[in-house]
Amino acid sequence: MYSFRTSGFNGYAVKYSPFFDSRLACAASANFGLVGNGRLYVLGLTPSGIVAEKWFDTQDGLFDCAWSEIHENQIVTATGDGSIKLFDITLNDYPVQSWREHTREVFSVSWNLVEKTTFCTSSWDGLIKLWSPVRPKSISTLQPRNTPLSCTYAAAYSPYNATLIASCSSDSYLRLWDPRVGEGPINSIYAHNGAEILSLDWNKYRPDVIATSSVDRTIKIWDLRFMNRAGPMRSAAPQAASNASPVNELYGHDYAVRKIAWSPHAAGLLLSASYDMTARVWEDKTAFKQSATQPSITRLHHGGGLRGVWDRHSEFVVGCDWSLWGNEGWVCTVGWDEMVWVWDIRSVLR
Repeated sequence: MYSFRTSGFNGYAVKYSPFFDSRLACAASANFGLVGNGRLYVLGLTPSGIVAEKWFDTQDGLFDCAWSEIHENQIVTATGDGSIKLFDITLNDYPVQSWREHTREVFSVSWNLVEKTTFCTSSWDGLIKLWSPVRPKSISTLQPRNTPLSCTYAAAYSPYNATLIASCSSDSYLRLWDPRVGEGPINSIYAHNGAEILSLDWNKYRPDVIATSSVDRTIKIWDLRFMNRAGPMRSAAPQAASNASPVNELYGHDYAVRKIAWSPHAAGLLLSASYDMTARVWEDKTAFKQSATQPSITRLHHGGGLRGVWDRHSEFVVGCDWSLWGNEGWVCTVGWDEMVWVWDIRSVLR
């Protein structure tokens, strides 16, 4: 395992480069993101440990980052002042592009893994915006219909469909969007019974499977093939939603689950980061058939999917990612304790 201290800055996100096995990006904020500057770290993995190859300071805190899928030296960041900035790590000091259309903090950024020339952002203003790095303004804005805007904590492109986006919000909805259809969602699930949903991720091997995590301490697994019909209006929900139920629920965290990430190497492995100061490795043993009308589902019991716990952090763990390269068990985590850890899940599996 390796570690790096982001001295004076509390980590919010960490991402492996899709081009280099020895490079990470870390988005961090001073004073836990409440007030003050931000810093984007470019970190290198060396035989002697993790070193800071470069960093960029920003006027407001950074909450997320994503590597470009078409340019190995470019990183886009989500900023607390509502701006999005594109940095080129071969240059110094300033971003090569900056956009500012969101009216609240930008909390997530996701690059399109299929089409590769666009990315999306989500914000506390409730909006999702689509961008191209070569355009001065956003391509499109997505927002819920006939419902008050709520904080959209995360939005992510499908790794299988260039136009399909999933988002999660403080109103407890998991929503699906397709900009070709319009600016409103094409389907939604009232997923965590009123609790805020903080994170989501698409499964890398099952095109219809998404995981969500929430302040209710749970991780839920969804099969989108069961979202094909809307259910009745729920009294606690401001809009009609699919009556789909999760195919699995994972229990074990003691506090809110801030970030989740499916493994790029195994269909059933999931990594989570939580306010309980741990990162955990889970195995989803749900059996999926090709037909949604005759599902084969194996539900896990309480804690049954937990495979391992990483407890080296001493504050909230808020970011996690998997290495695409080398041995299949390497991951990275970042927390408010100003620490980035790179570690092998096989050291904690049981």
